[in-house]
Amino acid sequence: MVVAKRTSTVTPGSLAGLAPGESARIDRVEGFDDPVGQRLSHLGFLPGTMVTTVRRAPMGDPTIFELRGNQMCLRIAESNRVLLTVDDLDSP
Repeated sequence: MVVAKRTSTVTPGSLAGLAPGESARIDRVEGFDDPVGQRLSHLGFLPGTMVTTVRRAPMGDPTIFELRGNQMCLRIAESNRVLLTVDDLDSP
């Protein structure tokens, strides 16, 4: 049995690094002009949108995210392209 080695790593400050149960606001999507970036924008991954990590697959990829009342599943390669601003919910 051949097991594929995971080549994608998590980019700090990206959607891929958001732990289950955490929420953040989307700052920007990298590669907005290519087909993957356009698809992410069509799915609702737009600047200013709040997104929450729902859960990860047992091996860590893919991950389910909730935004705009919908749940979407993305792999690390796609979720690394979505950069975040984490809101400090404890501040007054």
